[in-house]
Amino acid sequence: MSQAAAPTGTRAPPFGAWERMLAGRYLRAKRSQGGVALISIISFVGIMLAVAVLIVVMSVMNGFRAELLGRILGFNGHVFVSGAVLDRPDLDAVSARIARVPGVTEAAPIIEAQAIAMGPNQISGALVRGLRTQDLAATRIVSGNIVGGSLRGFGEGEYGGDGVVVGQRLADQLGVKPGDPLTLISPSGAATAFGGTPQQKTYTVMATFTAGMSQYDQAYVFMPLSQAQLFFGRDNGVDAIEIKVADPDQAGAMKGAIAQAAGPGAIVTDWTQRDSSFWGALKVERNVMRLILGLLIVIAALNIISGLVMLVKNKTRDIAILRTIGAGQGAVLRIFFMAGAAIGALGTIAGVLVGALVAVYIGPLQSFVEWATGQNVFSSDVYFLSRLPAKVDWAEVTGIAIFSLVMSCLWTLPPAWRASRLDPVEALRYE
Repeated sequence: MSQAAAPTGTRAPPFGAWERMLAGRYLRAKRSQGGVALISIISFVGIMLAVAVLIVVMSVMNGFRAELLGRILGFNGHVFVSGAVLDRPDLDAVSARIARVPGVTEAAPIIEAQAIAMGPNQISGALVRGLRTQDLAATRIVSGNIVGGSLRGFGEGEYGGDGVVVGQRLADQLGVKPGDPLTLISPSGAATAFGGTPQQKTYTVMATFTAGMSQYDQAYVFMPLSQAQLFFGRDNGVDAIEIKVADPDQAGAMKGAIAQAAGPGAIVTDWTQRDSSFWGALKVERNVMRLILGLLIVIAALNIISGLVMLVKNKTRDIAILRTIGAGQGAVLRIFFMAGAAIGALGTIAGVLVGALVAVYIGPLQSFVEWATGQNVFSSDVYFLSRLPAKVDWAEVTGIAIFSLVMSCLWTLPPAWRASRLDPVEALRYE
């Protein structure tokens, strides 16, 4: 009786105990009691799945970007110096000055050119990168992922020796392994009176590596810088000075200091300029995917309107009685608002939990699906990565949860407002 008398006594505070009690009772009411439990469950499941899918997809896209960024920037440099400065005889001094710029961790002169690789089984195109022994050792994505042979002795001998390091997938394609000969043909060899002549030389495979990205593992061959200068006819020149910095996101801001350290004639570019179309496409895809999947939450939250409209229709008599005993329009609006918002809140919480769990355990789930179906669901030949990555951005998860709650509350307002405007006289006329 005390709960029923709440409207006629001292005015209860908004969202008080009796309002919450009625909202919960309406949600739990069976169909025979005028409830809409089935529609409420459908709305709950829809919001939960929409939130979970958005979290999983965005986490996978974040992981995909982070993996690509880590591997690409671990394999390649962050800033590149080219231009007339590379023709100076004191190139080592230029590299040393660049390396002393605050924030720069490495400055390596490199040669990168195309060649034809010949093995006992097949012929394939290859990208040959020439660099110093210490610079190869500092490239941890290569030196830390040697799967066959060893880097011991790399760069030793006349003109750096004849040892090369080959990507594992390229080695498998050519049919070579550590210790085997590998013939390289350069289309731009030494210059003669009749033009450039192809250069051909047989090297020894010292080691094979896997960087975790098929485009690197099946294309790259590393050789000592001096040997690359000889093989490609560069004399003492290089193609670029490859620079790595402590924070790749600050590479653009550091170009001025690097250009000043390099001296006149230096052309400085960063990794965002070299692969601008690739990173731009990833950004657009990520934003579009967020928008499309965000619309799923909007659509799922619309189910709340259907449920509340039916609930208001079934509870017309109850609303009229509440208004008759003194409940105000605001109280009725809050009761049905809480009923609808509770569905959205519970669905959002469940969706966040499900989405976060799936994103965190995406690796074991991928292994289970591949085991159950016998199919490879994430081919490295297509996606460059060997495993499906996922990185949960909790700030983004919070934003998704807030968006879902806002949508749920927004779609709850129209039927709740309609219930609060119900005329008790008209509602009870035929009761």
